[in-house]
Amino acid sequence: MLIFWKQKLVFLATPKAGSSAVETALESLADVALTRPAVLKHASARDFQDHLAPLLSSKTEASFTTVALMREPLDWLRSLYRFRLRDLIEESDISAGYSFEQFARDYIEDPRAGFSDVPSQAAFLCDDAGTPLVDRIFPYERIEDFVHFLEDQLGFAITLPRVNVPPAVETGLAPETEAALRVAMQDDLALYDRVTRALA
Repeated sequence: MLIFWKQKLVFLATPKAGSSAVETALESLADVALTRPAVLKHASARDFQDHLAPLLSSKTEASFTTVALMREPLDWLRSLYRFRLRDLIEESDISAGYSFEQFARDYIEDPRAGFSDVPSQAAFLCDDAGTPLVDRIFPYERIEDFVHFLEDQLGFAITLPRVNVPPAVETGLAPETEAALRVAMQDDLALYDRVTRALA
């Protein structure tokens, strides 16, 4: 999370949606940078609204605009899988043979297996009714629009570095698994559709 006091702007770091690149580029320029531990770096929109927003508003008469990125949901899950393999394979009983197909099936299960039990982007960005709690959500796949928005708000050119990139692995899915996954991720897919339509 990055807070820009003068501009009254807050960047919320959606997990696995380009937040590390944004923070690398802008951390030194932010008035407040919560980049560690992960529970603070990835504080959700609800966390911000309930805890940090009241604190900020008590110190200034102006409200803060929140902004975040959202990745296409299935691509987000593929990215999550690659990161989980990279970061956790040595700390768990997951073997190198744990495929994305199995990961997707585990993600669909209720409750999810520990390795795949990660809050969705919709849960990060919205309230329990599915209403976005973030003022501006940009598709990760159109990150240039997000960069232009930041440049307009902050008043300088921004180049995002390529950082925290996981290794490439096979992430194919059987058609029936993808269909079931789309049902399980319908809230995310609906939100992503709304986000992309807003920029059309």
